[in-house]
Amino acid sequence: MAQKTPQGTRDRILDAANRLFYGEGIRAVSVDAVAEKAGITKKTLYYHFKSKDDLVTEYLISRDQPNLEAFAMWFDEAEGSTADKTAAIFLRVAENARHPKWKGCGFIRTAAELANMPGHPAVVVGAKHKKKFEAWLAQRYELAGVKEPEVLARRVVLLMEGAFSTMLIHRDPAYAEDAADTARCLVELQGTS
Repeated sequence: MAQKTPQGTRDRILDAANRLFYGEGIRAVSVDAVAEKAGITKKTLYYHFKSKDDLVTEYLISRDQPNLEAFAMWFDEAEGSTADKTAAIFLRVAENARHPKWKGCGFIRTAAELANMPGHPAVVVGAKHKKKFEAWLAQRYELAGVKEPEVLARRVVLLMEGAFSTMLIHRDPAYAEDAADTARCLVELQGTS
């Protein structure tokens, strides 16, 4: 029987940071709280992360690929046209937003908390994440033969960010459902080449 290896210290710290930063916000959570949640000393945390800013940046890096993979899976699993597949992403976001622990988009929330620090490494990571999503959408649209795929991707991203922000303000996933209908219309209107 294979033994389960214990989770590495760095991974435990990131897991604790993910739960605390996402759940409570980065400014509200101290390094002490992350260390306690991870079951380590503050000194051990600083051995793995040189500062809280470094930890916040790594928190977002750890969310990057899983989030992009989820969007890709939702798109690929959806049946129908490219417009239907685009709408499916919004519908899955709405579904997730119904979970009691949903707190919005961690990238947007972090950028808002660090609005007075536009060059902060975590803000840079968040911006890159959003651009990766936009580029991925543009690629999907190009493969589908959509006219001006980059323009359409940007418009859909604007709609997605608006849905995330509005749902966070009103705590109402119906905004993402309405955005799904709007996204479907945008993709249908853009048409194929």
